[in-house]
Amino acid sequence: MSTVLVTGSARGIGAATAALFADMGYNVVINYNTSKNAATALLEKITAKGGKAIAVQADVSKMSEAQRLFDEAKKAFGNVQVLVNNAGIAQQKLFTDISEEDYDRMFGCNVKSVFNCCQCVLPDMIHNKYGRIINISSMWGVTGASCEVHYSASKAAVIGLTKALAREVAPSGITVNCIAPGVIDTPMNSGFDEDTISALKEETPVGRLGTSEEIARAVAFFADEKSGFITGQTLGIDGGFI
Repeated sequence: MSTVLVTGSARGIGAATAALFADMGYNVVINYNTSKNAATALLEKITAKGGKAIAVQADVSKMSEAQRLFDEAKKAFGNVQVLVNNAGIAQQKLFTDISEEDYDRMFGCNVKSVFNCCQCVLPDMIHNKYGRIINISSMWGVTGASCEVHYSASKAAVIGLTKALAREVAPSGITVNCIAPGVIDTPMNSGFDEDTISALKEETPVGRLGTSEEIARAVAFFADEKSGFITGQTLGIDGGFI
């Protein structure tokens, strides 16, 4: 049985992805940093349906904690075949108001976490000549967003990391792909008021927000062993927004 590890999987896209992979018969490693109650609820939901899962607290922006996460995963299920780098944060701020602390936290959560987890998982993937890495970026990493410069830059960095790493590890049978979601109905967007949400829906050609489940299904596509000739790609799932 294959194992998937999804970072930041207590809520939103990460939770939907973990739940889908559990339904597909994977062993699931749920990772959370502060959302313990949500992670526990997801764990209970998966195991109640007969799935196999563990929940591990770790701040994956720190290498020591990322390594501990993978050690726990290996202890429970053996090697991780599929890594989904989903952990991340967002923040809306004028560029001139972004502090050094804001910038460092953004890049730590959104980029260094991807770097750390890839470094942790790749030795076993390279040894086994197989692996799937799927990174969650954003459409703002492709086109940029006003008042979200540090967020956009961090998500653009994830795309660059994806493309470069894909070339490096392809000879070892490992694919690395990226998903750039548009506006998705998740807790990350709960800070927007009703008028803003309505405006975003109007700007999206399909006329609605995306769902976490729609992103999860794309992750599953990239994770499939039949997708072995697809690597270094960024798939926009944004309802035609860009």
